[in-house]
Parts: sequence; C-alpha cells; structure tokens
Amino acid sequence: MEEYKMRRGEYLEERVPDLKATIEEYFGPITGTEEFKGSDLYIVGEPDNPVFTRIVAGAVSYSGKKDKLAVHFEERELQDLMETGDVDAAGDANTAKNDFLLECTGRDAKSRRESMKRSVEDDAETPDNV
Repeated sequence: MEEYKMRRGEYLEERVPDLKATIEEYFGPITGTEEFKGSDLYIVGEPDNPVFTRIVAGAVSYSGKKDKLAVHFEERELQDLMETGDVDAAGDANTAKNDFLLECTGRDAKSRRESMKRSVEDDAETPDNV
C-alpha cells in the first residue's frame, strides 16, 4: 500500500470532495471496503481496465496531521495480458493511475517520486532507538 501526501497547503478533502465517486470514475464500481491503519478504504473488485485485478484506495486519517491518499493497484502479469490480448490496455491503465493520483494529490509523477525518495532518506537518517 502506497501513501501519498498532498501539495503543501492543500488537503485531500478539498481537492476531491467525493473520493468514492472519483475512484469509481477512474476505475469502476466500488465493491466493498477494507480497513487500513484505522481508516476504511474502498475496494474496486472488478476494475473497468483489464490490466487491474483489484484496486484499494481511500483516505487515511492521522491525528494532528493531514490525511494521506492510500492506494494499492493489483495488476495482471504481462504474460497473462499477452495471452488474452489485453496488452494495449496497459497504456490506458498507466494513464488512469497517473491522472487519478494527480487529481487527488496535485502532484505529477516526478514530484511524487521525489517526495517518496525524500521520505525514504529521512527514515534512513532517523535512528531506531531515539
């Protein structure tokens, strides 16, 4: 499960007032929910794009901090996509993921990568016994 921060000064609920509808718009109907770190995330059990087998997405709340967007994309293997002739859908799947994340976070792919890199570097510099 990946967690994404919003741009400085922005909040998830302001960027995407109806997260459930936005998830359905990009990926298909919600089929259930799943608990993650005390928050209920939406499950798309049968995504519209054949590349995805399952998608879990939603807002994760932290006390005293801004909500983060949590997302997990389960995808079929390339060999399976080739056997069923669904390889062409991979480009659309990648576009849907990036457009969804941009709409929700206000950050493009490059900005999200740099933020994740900084987060990992910060974790590496923090001693475990402090």
